[in-house]
Amino acid sequence: MTRCHFLFLLLEKILFMSLENMVSQFEKRAATAAPIGGSIKFEVDGQGIIIDGSGDINTVKVSDGEADCTISLTAEVLQKLRDGDINPMMAVMGGQIKISGDMGLAMKVQSLMG
Repeated sequence: MTRCHFLFLLLEKILFMSLENMVSQFEKRAATAAPIGGSIKFEVDGQGIIIDGSGDINTVKVSDGEADCTISLTAEVLQKLRDGDINPMMAVMGGQIKISGDMGLAMKVQSLMG
C-alpha cells in the first residue's frame, strides 16, 4: 500500500466520524504505539487533531495549534478520493492533499493505525 493510499484511507475514516469518535480512536491507537518522536496534526476543512509523541507517550488533543507535520485536505477532495474521481498520489502531487513539515513523521502515521 502506498503512503498516499494509506493516508487517503485514514482520512476517509476520520471525516466520517464525529470529533469525539476521532479523538477516541486516535487515543486508543496512540496509547499502544511507541512515541512517534514529534507531533502530527490531521486537518480536514480546518478541524485539527494533534497527536503529540515528543515525550514518553503519545497524547491526543483537539487543537488548531502547530505541529511538526500537518496533513490537510478539504472534505470535497476527500469525497472525490472516496468516489475514485481522483488518484491519491495525484492529489498529493497536485496539492489537493497537503503534507507539510517533517515527512519522516508522516511516514509514522501507519504505526498509529496498527
